[in-house]
Amino acid sequence: MKSPIISVQFFRIAAIATLVAAASPIVSAKETALHFLDAGQPRAATVLAPPPLAGSAEQAADLETVRAVYHAASDLDKNAAYSEKDFSVFNFTSAVGPFFTATNLPKTAAFFEKVQLDADTVTDLGKQDFHRSRPFTVDTNLANGKLEKSFGYPSGHSTESMALALVLADMMPDKSDAILAHARLMGWHRVQIARHYPTDIYAGRVLAQAIARDFKKNDVFEREFAEAKAEIQRAAALFRN
Repeated sequence: MKSPIISVQFFRIAAIATLVAAASPIVSAKETALHFLDAGQPRAATVLAPPPLAGSAEQAADLETVRAVYHAASDLDKNAAYSEKDFSVFNFTSAVGPFFTATNLPKTAAFFEKVQLDADTVTDLGKQDFHRSRPFTVDTNLANGKLEKSFGYPSGHSTESMALALVLADMMPDKSDAILAHARLMGWHRVQIARHYPTDIYAGRVLAQAIARDFKKNDVFEREFAEAKAEIQRAAALFRN
């Protein structure tokens, strides 16, 4: 016969284990595949203010801006935005130089793919935290092209492009202004085709800064950063010669 003391102790331990499990954050499948970030860090919900409330004057003003920007955008702007549906760090070639290609820079390509995938994961989790509908679902007159089904805040394009840009600008400080300007333009293109509100874009830039900051806490990131930087410097020197 089991001792009553042992039975009580067992149930206490089981109860504590249950409470600990319930209190532990749920780690998504995507988070387990992070390369340079810890699961849940940074969390968009702790970095960003919430987006404007539905039905508020702030939301109405945000939507009016989308309408004005969308109708004012040229075909050139919109075509550029559509061409950036899928993008990589090599969208920054115009800001860096013609040597900046995946063919010339295989280590750099692999490194920045990890950077972008991590930024994508953090952004996707943020979208699930905030559940903000996109402009074209609120005003269907803004619908154009192939429409996304995901939530809009923060903008993935803005977060990812700025995360890429911040890391790349650290490698190439002499090109920093041009690199960051290009990332800002890529984000703004998303407003020009009514995929995002301006506040989605601004939130993405803020979140990208938190992501870039947390990257630097990771030793593997620092090692691969140095390797990619050296590869870029060699390719740039060969191009100049």
